[in-house]
Formats: sequence, C-alpha cells, structure tokens
Amino acid sequence: MSTTATEQSKQVPAGTESAIKGGEFLIRESEAKDVFIPEEWSEEQKMIAQTCHDFLEQEIYPRLEEIDSMEHPELMPSLLDKAGELGLLGTSVPERYDGFGMNFNTSMLVAEVLGAGHSFAVAISAHTGIGTLPILYYGNEEQKQKYLPKLATGEYKAAYCLTEPDSGSDANSGKTKAVLTDDGKHYVINGQKMWITNGGFADLFIVFAKIDDDKNLSAFIVEKEFGGITMNEEEKKMGIKGSSTRQIFFNDCKVPAENLLSERGNGFKIAVNILNIGRIKLGVAAIGACKAVTSRAVNYANERKQFGQSISNFGAIKHKIAQMATKTYVSESAHYRAGQNIDDAYDSLLEQGMDPAKARLKSVEEFAIECAILKVHGSEVLDFVTDEGVQIYGGMGYSAEGPMDRAYRDARINRIFEGTNEINRMLSIDMLMKRALKGSLDLMSPAMAVQKELMSIPDFGAEEEEGLFATEKKALRNLKKAGLMVAGAAVQKFMQKLGEEQEILMNLADMLIEGYVAESALLRTEKLAGMKGEENIKPQIDMTRIYLYEAIEKASNAGKQAIYAFAEGDEQRMMLMGLKRFTKLQPYNLKEARRRVADFVISKNEYPF
Repeated sequence: MSTTATEQSKQVPAGTESAIKGGEFLIRESEAKDVFIPEEWSEEQKMIAQTCHDFLEQEIYPRLEEIDSMEHPELMPSLLDKAGELGLLGTSVPERYDGFGMNFNTSMLVAEVLGAGHSFAVAISAHTGIGTLPILYYGNEEQKQKYLPKLATGEYKAAYCLTEPDSGSDANSGKTKAVLTDDGKHYVINGQKMWITNGGFADLFIVFAKIDDDKNLSAFIVEKEFGGITMNEEEKKMGIKGSSTRQIFFNDCKVPAENLLSERGNGFKIAVNILNIGRIKLGVAAIGACKAVTSRAVNYANERKQFGQSISNFGAIKHKIAQMATKTYVSESAHYRAGQNIDDAYDSLLEQGMDPAKARLKSVEEFAIECAILKVHGSEVLDFVTDEGVQIYGGMGYSAEGPMDRAYRDARINRIFEGTNEINRMLSIDMLMKRALKGSLDLMSPAMAVQKELMSIPDFGAEEEEGLFATEKKALRNLKKAGLMVAGAAVQKFMQKLGEEQEILMNLADMLIEGYVAESALLRTEKLAGMKGEENIKPQIDMTRIYLYEAIEKASNAGKQAIYAFAEGDEQRMMLMGLKRFTKLQPYNLKEARRRVADFVISKNEYPF
C-alpha cells in the first residue's frame, strides 16, 4: 500500500475548465466523461480493496461473536493494531507522518470495504475519521508530528468527545468547561460526554469544551495519561455491540495549553467540517455493508429449497434481490461521483498554492451538501437492504444463529450517527438556500425560468434527443425543474421562516436527494456503456432505469406533500399541474427489468457490480 495522492489524481482528469461547484448539480448538467466510476479503479486500488477484504475474512468474520460479547476488552484494540500494521489506519495521513497519503476517493474505497465489518467498522472509522482528522486538518506542525505517526500506526487509539447528555444535534450548547490556570500553562477541563465510540480503550481524545463563558466551543487534544478522566461501564446497545461506547467524565483534567487545537472558539467549526467528511464516509461504508448483505441473501436464496425448487426462482424473491442490487449500485455511483468532485477541487486548490490541510477541508466543505445527501441515502439504502435480507432468510433471518440478525441491528445506528437523517435533510436544503442568498449558486434564474415555462404551452413538436438515455435525461431535467418549482414557491411563501417548516424542508430534501442519486447512476452507466458497449452492461442499464422511475415517483409524492402544505386554490392547482408535467414518464415494464437484474445477480451468486 504505497499509493500517493499525486499518483492517484492522474487517473481522472481534474475536471473541465469550469469545475462543478457543490450543490450545482441541481441547475447544471454533468457529462459522463467528467465523473469517476468504480469500474475505473486502478490495479493498485483494487489491491488495497483486496487487502481490506482479506482482513475482514481472516480477522473479523471468524470473531464476530467474540467481538460482540465484549468479554475480552483487549480484542478490539488488538484488531486495530493489526489493521495498523497493514496501513489501514493511515489512509488519509500524509507519508511524512507515517501514513499513506491516499486521495479522498481511495480512502472512501477503504471505508466502503471495511464498512462490512460490523462493530469493527465503527471502531476503525471513528479512529481514522473523527479521531485523527481534527489533528491532521487543524493541528499545528508540532501537534501533527507528535500525534499523527502514533495514530497512523495504531500506537495511539483515538476517540471524539462532542456529544453531552443535553447537547446532541445542538452540539454548540455543550456545558463542558475549560479554564486556563493562573500560570497560563494548562487548561483544566470539567464536564461529561456520552456515546463516545472507542471510549473504553482510547489513548487520545478530541474533546470539545467552552473556555470560560465563550459562545462557541474550543477543541483540545487530551491524552488519557493526563489524568482526571473516568468513565461509566460499557453501554448496552441494540446493535454494534462490539463497539466500545462509554460515558466519559473529565474531573479537573489538566491539559497542556499547547494542546488547544486550532484557535480558541473554533471548535464548533472543527466539529462541523469533520462531520462533513464523516457523513460521506459513513454513507460509503453503508454501501460496503449492502454488498455483503446482498451477497449473503443471494447465496441463501439459491440454496434454500421450497416447493421443490430454490426460492431464488420465485418472482417475489427476485423483486427483492433486484431492488437490493439496484439501490446499492446507484448509491455507490453517487458516492464516488462526489468523492471525485472533492478530489478535483482539492487538486485545483493545491495548484492555486493553498496549504494541503486547508485545501482538503475547503474541498470537502465545498461539497457539504452532497455529503449530507449521501449520508442520508447510504444509511437508508442499508436499512432497506438488511430488512429485505432478513425477509429472504425468513425464520433464519430472525434467528441469532443466522447472519441477518447482526446485520439488521448494526445497520440501524447509521441513521443517527453523524447527525440524524432528519437533521441532514434539513441541512442540505439550508446550505443550498444560503449559497443562493450569498450568490455563490444562482438558483433564482433557473427557478424563474421554470415559472416562465409553467405559464407556456408545452412544445409537443420538439425534436427528441437520441442516444442510450435520451428519454431518461429529459426526465431528469424535468425532475430538477420540479424541485426548483416547489422550492422556489416555498421560499416565496415563507421567506426567512422557511427554516421553521421542517416537514416541507424534508420534502424538498427528498426531491434533491432522488435527483442527485438518479443522475449519478445514469452518468455511471452511460460512461460504462462507452467503455464496454451497451450489450455488455444490460443489468446496469436496467438498474439505472428502474431507479429513475422510482426516484421520480418518490419526488412527485414529496412535491405533492409540500404543495398541499403551503399552497391553496388556483396556486395549488397550477403547481400540481406543473408537478404532474415535470414528473411524467413513458410506460416501462419494471417487473421484467427487475427480473433481468435478479437473474443476473442470482447467476453470479453474489453482488456482482
């Protein structure tokens, strides 16, 4: 594992002359040639993924019961040590700090494969993400040199202490206090943190506290050896039972003044920006779990006999398998599209002379809308896939003897981690609107153009486009128009008070999410057709069409709910007519498409894409 960020960034051009901005997908068409797709992984990246697969097979899967029992507290740290020996803890850490300096999409690939590792996936993602990245991106050179090599090798295990009993989603309301000693040499921290992943064995804590009566949090690098740290017993949880989760108490914990991370009062900004990275990494880890669950479900469906044949022969089971594969494929497409956008933005900022750590933060911040969208989509796809996995297994799905019991329970936390899905839905719209108000995204002109189009007579004589997805591209453009129409009307109606209409915000978010993900799948499949030929990717073409139809139906329903909530009379009728016009589809036999997808997946006896 010696791939450098420079080597990897060569595999895909750094974008076009005018690189796409975060959130701009709503008002700008992307071209297939400009997106990265998983079929383009280099041989070295495939080897890295194989290393991760082998680690799960050899070290994690044989020990799942032992890990979940928590009977041997030293087990999880020892597994992290082994991962460290393989370089899996230092994927994002530059080589000068004993890491591997991988680009963003390669670190996403590692997160995806290890995402199938149940409780271990949570432990390693907390360590490499929210535990390590605050120091990498906000630490001074002395802090980086002191801590990053130990974190990259696993000598130190990391945890992140933000949440408190009375501050979850409202993180900046935390009550933990830090007071500078009279001699100015230490901060004394007092307070309580809860739901701390890796808390039971961490050597290093990223701790958020308010200095004196500051309005905003500050962040500190706290070593366990500093003292003044106690903790409750391990939490009993629905799932991820092998993940150490503790309440942690800081009682006059003396932290050297030089361990203040970044500037005083910058903690909330650190938390927000690190969570952006955590969101998209969580989403892609969920896709890794989806692939593993789908493969097991297909195995079982092929082996399980009822009425004299394998249950994979039955239409109802084929429907489930096709849906599991389709949702996984499209969500994966969206994650790596966004990951490459982040890498391209990073490369561009480096060329402009920006410091690498600042460039990485800025590039992720630019695509914070996509990060929020993908956290929601990935986690909800995993919940869907595990639920269908349980159903395919039937009675064995509900048995703790089968693999679906653990998969089902472990999946549920992802809709709460890294900001609940409700928070992320509202956040995606909030960020979009703020960018429009600042003028960094021109939503007004396209929204006004949609209003003008609504008042005009449809051009039934317009020439049809040609090409693989001509009809689907037109449907996608219209889907985006539907989103702009409903969002524009909602903004006009509520102005600054739109933030109080949470139900409407979530309707708008669903329209945004479905448009982005459906477009990502279309772009991936279109690029793939250019690489392999349409005849060789029929299942992918089917999955792209299946998902687009479902996305438009979901968006149409969300749009109706929003319109019903704020429009009346002629305005409501006009908007409903517009929504119907923008979400109209040609008839398509979804049943046969799903059967073709399912037959292909069943013939491979695993998730094959």
